[in-house]
Amino acid sequence: MLNQQTIEKLYVMRMRGMADAFTQQQEDPQTTQLSFEERFGLLVDQQWNWRQSRALERRLRDGRLQGPASIEDIDFRAARGLDKQVVRSLLHDSDWVRRHQHIFLVGPTGIGKTFLARAFGQKACRDGFTAYFATAAQLFRDLELARADGSYTKKLRTLGQVDALIVDDWAMAPLADTERRGFLEICDERYLTRSTLLTSQLPVAKWHAQIGDPTVADSILDRLVHAAHRIELQGESMRKKKGNRGPVQHWPPFRPKRAAKTAAQGSTAASAAHRFTAPEPGRRISNRTKLLTDADH
Repeated sequence: MLNQQTIEKLYVMRMRGMADAFTQQQEDPQTTQLSFEERFGLLVDQQWNWRQSRALERRLRDGRLQGPASIEDIDFRAARGLDKQVVRSLLHDSDWVRRHQHIFLVGPTGIGKTFLARAFGQKACRDGFTAYFATAAQLFRDLELARADGSYTKKLRTLGQVDALIVDDWAMAPLADTERRGFLEICDERYLTRSTLLTSQLPVAKWHAQIGDPTVADSILDRLVHAAHRIELQGESMRKKKGNRGPVQHWPPFRPKRAAKTAAQGSTAASAAHRFTAPEPGRRISNRTKLLTDADH
């Protein structure tokens, strides 16, 4: 009874990991051979692991990474100019986030920029940092909605506190005045304290023209370019390569029922015609032949 009350108190204090571990110890007779310090250490370890797991799940959920991308699944064999040593050095303990640096992933469509960006974000979450993934269009749309409902300042503060902000499809189209000024405010909130990852089909040299206003463009790029790692990808589309692995298979195979039924009927009719041949004109049909024919039908 006393143990049950202890477990309930642990649940009330939101120490579910320790409560589950304590329950397991009660059910395992071998734990009685351990000292109090050893059993207590196991309880603390279980609680610690449970809290770390919950925190990781929360960071991944809030990051909106939108996919199961991970660094373990990065394909370094594909010929696209991806340097394994550079990527590993950046991913080691998410060093680029720790140093408040930026990453530019540039390359043609289908080369794997979005997957790499999500993998960088997931690794940052696993290393204890927060991340947030959004396309440029989605980001500017959220800012516009925040202006409309009066939460613009709160939105900027939230984006400014994210350790790794990931913006996909950056500079795909010329920016409107509200978009470039909104992104400049985001850069101001994050300057020297947070990290940003941008993916784009356009080379960095063309970003200035896409931003539009020369003064705003200078301010944005000046806050990003000087502390950024550029990863320029080249080669054939990864989606095209995956699509060329073989013909598309359909299961179950398509079989028209009407055609199959017609073919079956034709086969039956042909078989019946083979078993019975009409007599020649003027020839008398014997009773034996007539009985066999009636039996077949």
